[in-house]
Amino acid sequence: MIDLQQKLDEMNQFLDRTVGIIEENGRIVASTDHALTDTQDPTVRALLASGDEQSFASGRTYRTMTRPNGERMICFASGADAVSEAYAGLLTSWLESTLKCFEGFAVRGAKERKAFLKNVLLENELPGDIPLKAREFRVKYSVRRIVLVVSMKHEEHKACLEAIEQRFADRPDDFVLPIDEGSIVIMMEVPESQDDELDQFMLELLEAIHEEAMAEVKIGVSMPSPSLQNIAKAYRDASLALTVGDIFSDDPQGEKIRRYDRLGLGRLIYQLPITLCELFLNEVFEPGKYEELEPETLLTIQKFFENSLNGSETSRQLFVHRNTLVYRLDKVEKITGLDLRNFEDAVLFKLAEMVRKYLTYVENNKKN
Repeated sequence: MIDLQQKLDEMNQFLDRTVGIIEENGRIVASTDHALTDTQDPTVRALLASGDEQSFASGRTYRTMTRPNGERMICFASGADAVSEAYAGLLTSWLESTLKCFEGFAVRGAKERKAFLKNVLLENELPGDIPLKAREFRVKYSVRRIVLVVSMKHEEHKACLEAIEQRFADRPDDFVLPIDEGSIVIMMEVPESQDDELDQFMLELLEAIHEEAMAEVKIGVSMPSPSLQNIAKAYRDASLALTVGDIFSDDPQGEKIRRYDRLGLGRLIYQLPITLCELFLNEVFEPGKYEELEPETLLTIQKFFENSLNGSETSRQLFVHRNTLVYRLDKVEKITGLDLRNFEDAVLFKLAEMVRKYLTYVENNKKN
């Protein structure tokens, strides 16, 4: 903020009476009479309520102005004559011009800072330039951060952006960056001492977006990045977490928070060569065999895995007799050659099923 007191002190040598600037709440923020600074002017409330641009009260001339953000400020000069009126008018004109210029620079500075951070995320900045520009834009360089990628429907983007910006309004060292119409990136400082609180923070963020924007979003979470130099990798990791979650999750719409450090086998399979995946899948499932499994059988397999191969619990959750479950598992063995009651066969089936999901995703992307 501009040092208004210093500016008025510089003006004082050219003035023959006291002038000052008052906030909307009545506090005198600056005055050529230092005894008045940080005191309250009790007449301000009535002046603002009157709606008059210029007023005279308590031996002073007051003039009101409104900032672009809607906040009102009042300039005053002691006395109620033409000179005081001129002083109050000149001080108001100077304040309007100065604040407009300052706020314009602030807005441009914020836009340029966001443009710089986007370029860092998208690897459009030379590595050697990042520390220099970080200093120029007053962005901390050697700070531990995570990157969140919030994914939403295009039509929900504006409402989500407003909700997220409101959520992070009191966190000046975190940055909210709209990347495209379907995603918003959050660069967030996370000291090691706060790692245990991260899951709860994500749930609260998810709930806030749902309540304020009425939107269903998914959040990809990166591993911590030690400095701004590594933030592009963190962005890739958070984006990858969203993609891997969509491919391998049994309920992609149910899992709203996807952390890169909890992707498990999905992350490993995603990074395998396509030819290796195809070779493995053909070894486990003969062509057309997996497709012979009926939806009812696939649901049984899913529940069997969810219950750690526990037949009794699986039967209970499916509301079927134990013999019915045995019949279905025997049917799976007959079609695929894998007995899911055997741990090694169960692991092989699960891996092959995940590889199949990945190859289906790759094939669909080729078509699109």
